[in-house]
This record gives sequence, C-alpha cells and structure tokens, in this order.
Amino acid sequence: MTTLGAVFRPQLAPERLRSVARLADASGLDELWLWEDCFREGGISTAAAALAWTERVRVGVGLLPVPLRNVAVTAMEAATLHRMFPGRAILGVGHGVQDWMGQVGARAESPLTLLREHLVALRALLAGERVTTEGRYVRLDDVALDWPPTGPVDVLAGATGPRTVRLTGEAADGTILTCTTSPEEVRRARRLIGEGRDAAGRAGGPHQVVVYLLAATGPGADERVRADLAAEGAGGRTDLGVAGDAGAVAEAVERLAEAGADSVVLQPTSDEPDPEGFVRFVAEEVRPLVP
Repeated sequence: MTTLGAVFRPQLAPERLRSVARLADASGLDELWLWEDCFREGGISTAAAALAWTERVRVGVGLLPVPLRNVAVTAMEAATLHRMFPGRAILGVGHGVQDWMGQVGARAESPLTLLREHLVALRALLAGERVTTEGRYVRLDDVALDWPPTGPVDVLAGATGPRTVRLTGEAADGTILTCTTSPEEVRRARRLIGEGRDAAGRAGGPHQVVVYLLAATGPGADERVRADLAAEGAGGRTDLGVAGDAGAVAEAVERLAEAGADSVVLQPTSDEPDPEGFVRFVAEEVRPLVP
C-alpha cells in the first residue's frame, strides 16, 4: 500500500500548524511533512509541536540541513522525538540549499563528504553506539547518547544529483526526492540507490523512497502548479506536478508508486489558498483512490 502524505509549507506562519496538524490527524492522513527552510520554521521544533498536538499521524521532517547542525545535536533531538513519540517521527537530513548555507557561513567545500560523515555518525549514535571519529567535518570523541531510541529507527536523506542519490543507498535508510522528480527519474534513482547499497554491502534490505508531488485542485490549479514548477527551474516540463480533481491526483500518485516510490507526499503550491482544505482533500478524496 502506497503511503500518502501532505506538506505543511514553511511559507505559512508557524501558528497555522496546529489546525493543519489536528486536521491531518482527524482526517486519517498517513503522514504530515514539514520543511526546515531558511529562514522560516525550525524542523525539530515544529515536528515536536505537531506530534504533541496529534495522536496517530506520522510527522516527517524533510529535511534538516547538515551544515547547520552538529551531528550530536541532530542525534539528541532525533532520539528525543523517537522516544517521546515511538513510531511516529520521520527525519531526513541533506545538503541544504547551498546559497542559504553560504548566507550563514556554513557552506561546506565538499557537501557530499559532509553528508556521508554525518549519516554514518548519526545512524551509529541512534543505534546506541559509542562513537569516536575524526573526519573532515564530523569529529566526535567518545560520544554516546544517554537516551537512544528504544529500537531501530530509520534515517532518511534528501538527494537530487546522481552522486548524492547513490550515497543515500550507501549510508541512509531511505531517500527523499523533490517535486521535480518524474516517474522515470524515480526509476533511475532506484537503480542508483541499489548501486550504493551493493557497494556498501547492504543489498537486499528495505530502503524507503519518499517522493514529493506538486499538486493543486480547484480554480486556477493548473496555473498555480506551472508557476511553482517555473520557480523550481522546471518550467515547461509536462511530466511533473498535477492539477485537477482527486482522480487526476490519484493517477499521478500511482505513476510514482509504480516507478518505485513507497511514499508520495503531496506538496501544495506556495500560494495554496486553503491549507486545511488541501489536507482534507488529500486524506478524504485522494487517499481512498490510491491502493
């Protein structure tokens, strides 16, 4: 069964999150996803609030930019969420937008090296290991969590380019792909992830693939989707995004699922006029049509 989610975009004021999260919980939505975009809401703080306001919906953060975070802090916060809300938190890490990283003086010379070191250390800490490492960016001296998660937890990583996608297979438990990923590109990502897993001796185990899908319904939906794709640098592409009723959206979700997506997260446009209505649409109209 394909997992279906929706995004609470950080263009919305933080105080809007409570009503959206509670509606997601009450309406039966599988997952509610949050973003840590500079310089808007923090990912961990919003995730903790959303989890506390709800009872059953899973809450994902996709993603936490690793240049901004010491890996020990990431591990402490992740472990806290996993212990307080077992089975409901989903955390992804990634390079972050490089221009934003430059604005705060955190841009790494080798983002790929930083992400690899962060993932290896983070997964070890969350597994309850005591870690000493002297990497190019990640340095830990006899560090272990006092309160690690009580069981195994997955660490996801965001990726766009082929080298990073392959790295997620090597060093992460799942991969998050952006809304500019077509079904054919999901298939290509699955192949690259497999190559990474083979290279790391991890072949055969599960690896979750989460794909964002830009979506809109109602008056002006097509224009809003095209405008957002243009802003993402993908204007003119007809294999991305979906505008229309629940049936059209469900068909687009199924195309991504058939290509290898385990979870499809519907991303409203940046000017979505009714965030609560969008969540209700996803949960009550689209969800029943997606196997």
